[in-house]
Amino acid sequence: MLAERHAPTRTAAGSLPLRHAVRVCGAVQGVGYRPFVLRLAQSLGLQGWVLNDAQGVAIEVQGPAPALAEFEHRLLANAPPLARVESLQMQPLATLLDDAQGFHILPSRQAAQGQVSTAIPPDTASCADCLAELFDPANRRWRHAFINCTQCGPRFTLTRSLPYDRAQTSMASFSQCPACLLEYSTPADRRFHAEPNACPRCGPQLQLLGANGRTLLPLGGDAIAATLHLLQTGGIVAIKGLGGFHLACNALNAQAVARLRQRKQRDAKPFAVMAASLASAAAWVRPDAAAGALLTSAQRPIVLLPRRPGTGDDSGAIDPLTGVAPGLKQLGVMLPCTPLQFLLFHEAAGRPTGTAWLQTAQPLLLVMTSANPGGEPLVKDNDEALQRLHGIADAWLLHDRDILARCDDSVLQPIAPSSGSAGRKQFVRRARGWTPQAITLQRSGPSVLACGAWLKNTVCITRGNQAFLSPHIGDLDTAASCQALEDAVQHLCAVLAVQPQAVAHDLHPDFFSTRFAHGWARQHGLQAVGVQHHHAHIAAVAAEHGVCEPLLGLALDGVGLGSDGAAWGGELLRLDGARVQRLSHLVQIPLPGGDAAAREPWRMAAAALHGLGRGREIAARWPQRRPAAALPDMLQRQLRCPPTSSLGRWFDAAAGLLGVCEVSAFEGQAPMLLQTLAASSHDVLTADRPSTLTPMRADGQLDLHPLLGWLADATDPAAAALLFHHALAAGLARWVGVHAVCHDLRTVALGGGCCLNTLLCSLLVPQLQAQGLRVLQAEQAPPNDGGIALGQAWVALQTITEGD
Repeated sequence: MLAERHAPTRTAAGSLPLRHAVRVCGAVQGVGYRPFVLRLAQSLGLQGWVLNDAQGVAIEVQGPAPALAEFEHRLLANAPPLARVESLQMQPLATLLDDAQGFHILPSRQAAQGQVSTAIPPDTASCADCLAELFDPANRRWRHAFINCTQCGPRFTLTRSLPYDRAQTSMASFSQCPACLLEYSTPADRRFHAEPNACPRCGPQLQLLGANGRTLLPLGGDAIAATLHLLQTGGIVAIKGLGGFHLACNALNAQAVARLRQRKQRDAKPFAVMAASLASAAAWVRPDAAAGALLTSAQRPIVLLPRRPGTGDDSGAIDPLTGVAPGLKQLGVMLPCTPLQFLLFHEAAGRPTGTAWLQTAQPLLLVMTSANPGGEPLVKDNDEALQRLHGIADAWLLHDRDILARCDDSVLQPIAPSSGSAGRKQFVRRARGWTPQAITLQRSGPSVLACGAWLKNTVCITRGNQAFLSPHIGDLDTAASCQALEDAVQHLCAVLAVQPQAVAHDLHPDFFSTRFAHGWARQHGLQAVGVQHHHAHIAAVAAEHGVCEPLLGLALDGVGLGSDGAAWGGELLRLDGARVQRLSHLVQIPLPGGDAAAREPWRMAAAALHGLGRGREIAARWPQRRPAAALPDMLQRQLRCPPTSSLGRWFDAAAGLLGVCEVSAFEGQAPMLLQTLAASSHDVLTADRPSTLTPMRADGQLDLHPLLGWLADATDPAAAALLFHHALAAGLARWVGVHAVCHDLRTVALGGGCCLNTLLCSLLVPQLQAQGLRVLQAEQAPPNDGGIALGQAWVALQTITEGD
């Protein structure tokens, strides 16, 4: 460290030099922030140093006051694209650096447990500069499948702990060659202190293996070319990505898609597809400007978009994507994220020089679905892939850079603008590209671990006033998924350097997440805070919008255990800090056969008919369903027919009555197909037509029986599906409005899986706003159970700090 002196002397320009300490916090490690600071200081003629530590970036800088002021301004205004500066503090120091010579990057500084406040950035797609090198035959990284720089590449998935240095990543075992080390050490270079830096000579290597575990390549063979050949000839290849493996096949080969479905035991759930570029994707879907920005963003998520007419919609055209998204008019599309993915499309295009080929449509379209057999967690390790994907993949495209943190693809959908906003998005699944980006809370306090629910599980850890959601883990119905939850908790605690002081969980005692939370609390001697499922849904939305005042919550989902032990799912709540009050709910409908009703929408349709006094019609409507004859008596005697207020089950009933879906192949299929059917209708609805079908009862509950009675007699399923959405939106808006007036509340938050229905929300939100209500929707976390952990953490944090 440079020596200090107390007597200031004048600089050559005649002004007194000053020395300042600067602290920069946020996602400022692994994004080229230190090299940026060094170049900025050198350009302004300043002296001093910069280093990474557990709080972010520390700087000491000395020079004339005008230069220091300009330095402070540019630290924010000109920060690297991937940096997220959350705070910047600049304080004068009493002493000056003695004989200061230039500006330097110093070694990173470690910190004790509990003193870390910085964060690892998310993984991002290859930047334009790296792509230019990747496709330049004269460049030493031509066709290098692991090209990256400080502007792009893996971060979260290869990092063990902070500070973010190469020694803390899975690149530690790869020693840089002299050429790479020179780049890494040269301040003017784009790869200066790029921790995953490597080249074909010193970096990770590809390997293509067959089903017998042996290499498929002859001596000197090209793994990219061989993989493309397999895909083009109908093969299914497991490809290692950033946060885990994908299963890939030719999306235009119906037989290959069918084989993938059969081997993965995924009968109808839609697959995502990968196109080479936005121009290529536009041949299949209709991305507007906002969707195009999402597709081409550094995060590169899967984006749900409407199919282009003539590609398998109701126009009668032959569907070239048979089996990719059965029965749906939306397609999940993504663009390449990793250099390896780009190279597959580059190979298919004939290895063109430069990047201009990405501006034109390319014919190759790949199914690119998560490699998680049987609903288990995403496969991330090589040996694990060879074992767990045996019998599914025909070949494995591997590499020897370890994935330290499992991280699936993020899935988003654009949502209709409201109140003048535009380009809004909604997470269906929050993972790669956003994990572990923090969500800022309006309250700070002890660290809380929230363990989520059962379906679409994520966990959440708070640190100060920040909440960190884990990547999507999945449904906790296998031992591997439960282990993945435990792994996610351990990894988040490590990379955030925190020890939680409280644990939050769902009220359902049989959820693995609940049992894990109680076990963790006992092991560490911590308080366990139970949070009702729908309370957590609404609290998550309130947390991300920074709303602490009382509000209304409209929680609409499939099911969640209520505080009374019943199955809830259509709830109107009042939230006030950590407190919740159930104001009203949808009229209940029985679940014939219990959990079986959630998987068989025809049962819910039968329950609706019974509630209308039309139980005698059940056997005749579903003669092919063996239990149908016994259902009327079962419903009449209330045998194995627990009641639920779930809107999701009312959706199922509507789908069953209209013949859209009698048995669901995956969770949420019936409502998705119902929305698709409604979108195909050309029926014109008058404003008052739906209003009488969703009456409010004297006790304040919203009754959907009249609406289902109308559907039961409908002759045009598409028009009926459309009317169902309109009538439901009108009823919900009226219901919320009445209670808002009664309880003098002007803010309403929408939460729960039903809020992913874009048609319903596009009808509901404007009607709520027309009543003068401020409407909050989930945008930083999914509205479904993928956001539950955020809500649990926020409620628990308020609970344990209310007495402070």
